[in-house]
Amino acid sequence: MGCDFDEIIPRRGMGSYKWDSTPAEGVLPMWVADMDFRTAPCIVDALRRRVEHGIFGYTRVAEDYYRAVSDWFSRRHGWDIPRPSMLYTSGVVPALSAVIKALAGPGDGVLVLTPVYNCFFSSIRNNGCRVVSSPLIYENHSYRVDFADLEQKASLPGVKILLLCNPHNPACRAWTRQELERMGQVAFAHGLWVVSDEIHCELVFPPHRYTPFASLGGDFLQRSVTCLSPSKAFNTAGLQMATIVAADADARRRIDRAININEVCDVNPFGPLATQAAYSPGGEAWLRELLAYLWGNYELMLGFCRRHLPSLPLTPLEATYLVWMDCRALSLPSDELEQRLTAEARLWLNAGTHYGPEGEGFLRWNIACPRSVLREGLERFRQFVEGL
Repeated sequence: MGCDFDEIIPRRGMGSYKWDSTPAEGVLPMWVADMDFRTAPCIVDALRRRVEHGIFGYTRVAEDYYRAVSDWFSRRHGWDIPRPSMLYTSGVVPALSAVIKALAGPGDGVLVLTPVYNCFFSSIRNNGCRVVSSPLIYENHSYRVDFADLEQKASLPGVKILLLCNPHNPACRAWTRQELERMGQVAFAHGLWVVSDEIHCELVFPPHRYTPFASLGGDFLQRSVTCLSPSKAFNTAGLQMATIVAADADARRRIDRAININEVCDVNPFGPLATQAAYSPGGEAWLRELLAYLWGNYELMLGFCRRHLPSLPLTPLEATYLVWMDCRALSLPSDELEQRLTAEARLWLNAGTHYGPEGEGFLRWNIACPRSVLREGLERFRQFVEGL
């Protein structure tokens, strides 16, 4: 396909949350999880045809949408999703909020593996529920589940949901089948639902594999809800489209009701079309090139840090384009690091504490950018560290 991921595409002044939220001119934003690449040409072509129609009324999601989702996950991941199991909404975060509303009540506990995606916390609290944290074990610069702690937290009174990030942001983990099985066994033994955010599922690097939680069958299908979207892998977050998969009919009815209560039951005309185009052969070819480029970026960053920043190790990148850096050797709080990097180095990264107190001392980098931009960000960071 010959995609030019090295092309610099100016994004300032385009209403980009990532680029137009920067507090000062010249700040390089490597924080919000969207990419600085154009999406797949097949998606652009599909949207261009729709724009040329010129009428943008209320949208009915056609059967072609559900077929595209089902065919993609069957072909790529061996997961056959029955059409009746699928609902749609305007994004994975609205989906998570609706599912929590449907499966838990005010005061109930929602169990999360921390550090974890920051919107998990807001989605839980906005529904009047309690965050129950089970910290991951950080060992040899990577993370694993503390199953003894998970079991203890799952057994607490009032805990109703295990909210899972699969693959995990920001820990860069592609959970193995065996890990998912153990998580599910713990959850089901204590009567919990598993709600799995699988938005990063296409961003997994060999030899690691993505395993859909629900594809494990039995209770893993019937006692879980999965939230999906092509938005991370295809850079279409602004098109606002996501799929909820719930095999249990009663849970699906309650989720559908929550979607309507939250007023996220309508989508724009571009979201379904972009999803169908992403899940086409053209989208799949583009995705292969993207993954190769992202891995090249990671290798560049890994080599740079080993040469110039050996005391700041990176978590091995199994999945996502979000690199987790251990900065505890700098002896500065993560929030202060974020603020000083922005002000002094003109580099905007995410403080690890956005993802829970277990992220203290860490920074999250978004490396989904042209390689020259990544080099510039790394050089700014190196000069900042050397000046401390």
